[in-house]
Amino acid sequence: MLYWLFFEKLSTSFGPLRLFGYVTFRVAAASLLAMLLCIALGPAMIARLRQFQIGQYIREDGPQWHQKKAGTPTMGGLLIVISIVVPTLLFANLRTPYVWVALLGLLGFGAIGFWDDYAKVAKRQNLGLTAAAKLSLQIAVSLVIGVVLLLLHARGLYSTAMNVPFLKTFQPDLLIDSLLHSPYTYAFAFVFFLLFVCMVLVGAANAVNLTDGLDGLAIGLMIIAAGATTALAYLASHRVLATYLELQRVPGSADLTVFCGAMTGASIGFLWWNAHPAEVFMGDVGSLGLGGALGTVAVLIKQEILLFFIGGVFVLEALSVILQVASYRLRGKRLFLMSPLHHHFESLGWEEAKVIIRFWIAGLVMALFALTTLKLR
Repeated sequence: MLYWLFFEKLSTSFGPLRLFGYVTFRVAAASLLAMLLCIALGPAMIARLRQFQIGQYIREDGPQWHQKKAGTPTMGGLLIVISIVVPTLLFANLRTPYVWVALLGLLGFGAIGFWDDYAKVAKRQNLGLTAAAKLSLQIAVSLVIGVVLLLLHARGLYSTAMNVPFLKTFQPDLLIDSLLHSPYTYAFAFVFFLLFVCMVLVGAANAVNLTDGLDGLAIGLMIIAAGATTALAYLASHRVLATYLELQRVPGSADLTVFCGAMTGASIGFLWWNAHPAEVFMGDVGSLGLGGALGTVAVLIKQEILLFFIGGVFVLEALSVILQVASYRLRGKRLFLMSPLHHHFESLGWEEAKVIIRFWIAGLVMALFALTTLKLR
């Protein structure tokens, strides 16, 4: 909106407004505004959540020392979503379809989380939507995004090729390669692409959701992951840098960097209120929304595989739950004292603050490693 008004309409009359033509300036502005919005709106949002008695219900099978957190306002993820959407609409070039796809991922998964949070509040227990219902809704949103990407691909605005870490020239494009063989393999690749998008988006959303169990843990890791994704989105849009690093270039994704910057700024702002001891929890509306947005951006900039490294701690948290359930069902034994993984370390006697900070350090190391792979190819 401001890009259109200040740069396209008024910059010829007032030279300093040409700043809005630089994506780096708009990323910085969006990040700063998102952070300030989250901090400024926090007290009013927390007070309103308390007024409506929207408090967190702690699961009975969780750590008993977390029961003291019961009643802490939840659904603070609404604050995050608002703080991402407003700066994105203000500073991004809204003619870029990637921006709308990213917003669809944020709002679609955020809406599922809102529904789940509202159901928990209505039932007054830590049981919202059923697992099957949540998964079905997440798959539905992912399929919609996948179909939109295929429509953009048909118009030549999106590539179905992807980057592979450590390999320079191997950038497989299943749709094009399969089309050269037969319509049947193309149809198979069409379905496979949709399933792949579902796996990335649903996996990212639930991994962030499972990590959101300690004060500031998930949002701190989101700052790291969103910051790394901002850098990757910028590299994917830059002709010289993408060519130098031999990355799959995504023309027009520069404004996706604005969205990522807003996501980073909003996460920093929310940490102000969510830091230990937390004054508000993000709830599923925040964790599913952020995870869905992170997965959507990874698909858009062709870094689906690298997302496993960028969000390495998220992956480990989700994997710990999968392994715990599988081990108990197959062997009747648990691998961890408690899952997700952060509860295992709490059960070992680690203080909550120690678990949080050490997981942040691990997340930062993994994200830096992910960025180094761009050159180690």
